[in-house]
Amino acid sequence: MSLTPKKGTVYVVDDDEAVRDSLQWLLEGQDYRVRTFESAEAFLSRYEAREVACLIADIRMDGMSGMELQERLLERQSPLPIVFITGHGDVPMAVESMKKGALDFIQKPFDEAQLLGLVERMLAKAHETFSVHQQAASREALLAKLTSRETQVLERIVAGRLNKQIADDLGISIKTVEAHRANIMEKLNANTVADLLKVALAPAPAKA
Repeated sequence: MSLTPKKGTVYVVDDDEAVRDSLQWLLEGQDYRVRTFESAEAFLSRYEAREVACLIADIRMDGMSGMELQERLLERQSPLPIVFITGHGDVPMAVESMKKGALDFIQKPFDEAQLLGLVERMLAKAHETFSVHQQAASREALLAKLTSRETQVLERIVAGRLNKQIADDLGISIKTVEAHRANIMEKLNANTVADLLKVALAPAPAKA
């Protein structure tokens, strides 16, 4: 019997066990994979940007607050979409969090249909950013295969310099430059200079 494919992962960070449990029950009932954490610190120590996911976090918690958690994720350039759970008095904080990139906020006691709609929106956004993130991470892995000399040659190819100019720049023979170019093309799975430029000029990946 095949199981229904999961729609994505929802991280829940809240220091209130009852809230964590109710959100887990609600979201798993809609076939989302749910991972709960009792603190922002616990979440940060285990989070890696390796799957399509979103984050629901309480804005006010013991220890690190939801706002501080958002700051840490911003520092890591994390692609994770965030929705904050807020109490009545926390709306100004929530508005501030949206200015910094949070997708939305939802007030307690929250409306289940509204929350599920937000999760759907967040995961749609996560799917978009995740594919870009994966492409960039794959590019980083390819570039990491290059030796320091090959990296120097690649930088000059990207700058539009000819083999003779690269040879003069680096104090090596044209034949050596040609050998480096061949190695670079092979390591980066590039058939043409245009392919090479696509890899070399792609945006850097977000950090987990």
